[in-house]
Amino acid sequence: MKSVEIRKTELEARRAQLLARMEQVESELDSHIEKDWADAAVEQEQDEVLEDLGESAQQELRAIEAALERIAEGEYGFCVTCGERIDEARLDLLPATPFCRNHAPGAKAKRG
Repeated sequence: MKSVEIRKTELEARRAQLLARMEQVESELDSHIEKDWADAAVEQEQDEVLEDLGESAQQELRAIEAALERIAEGEYGFCVTCGERIDEARLDLLPATPFCRNHAPGAKAKRG
């Protein structure tokens, strides 16, 4: 069983990775030079992929920030819906999750 401090350190490390990745995405998006039509079309496709990566990173970053806030408040590891402890295996896979398995988005659809 990992301590809350270990999980906090892992979340902070992941946050640093995401911030660095977002900075790289912004830099890449800002580094365009005039290109011919074909190069511009390829670059636009790459920009869309980079923007999707940036949005994904922002969503994960918000989840991490919320998890760090729950750690500070002493509420980390407990489901925000029912208050039950979140299973360690679930936290290993999704350390920023605010939900137990039963209250995760889409849980009812998965259970049938």
